[in-house]
Amino acid sequence: MTNRIEKITSILDQNKAEAIEVFDLLGKDYFVDYAIIASSLGQKHTVALLDHLKKGLKPDEHFNNVDESGDWIVIDLGDILIHIMTPEYRIKYDMESFLADLSHANE
Repeated sequence: MTNRIEKITSILDQNKAEAIEVFDLLGKDYFVDYAIIASSLGQKHTVALLDHLKKGLKPDEHFNNVDESGDWIVIDLGDILIHIMTPEYRIKYDMESFLADLSHANE
C-alpha cells in the first residue's frame, strides 16, 4: 500500500501539484483506507494532473470512477480516493478538516 501511495504522490509532485496531503483512514468509519488531496494551479492543470495519473498508474491501478468538474476531480481507486482541487475549491470545501477529524477519531 505504501508503494502505491508513494507512486501517486510522486506523480502529483513531479507534475507540479501543490500541498499534497495523505490521510490514513485505515480502520476508521470511512469507505476508503486512504485519501489524498492535492492542489492544482487551475482548471487546466487539474485535468492535466488526472491525465498524468492515468498514464502513470495504469494498468496497475483500476480507476473505478472519476468525477470531473473543472475545479475538483475525484478519483476512486477502490481503497484510495484522490482529490485534485483548485486552491479556491480546496479552501471552500476544506476537506482537510473533515479528513483530519476522521483520521483522529477513536484514538
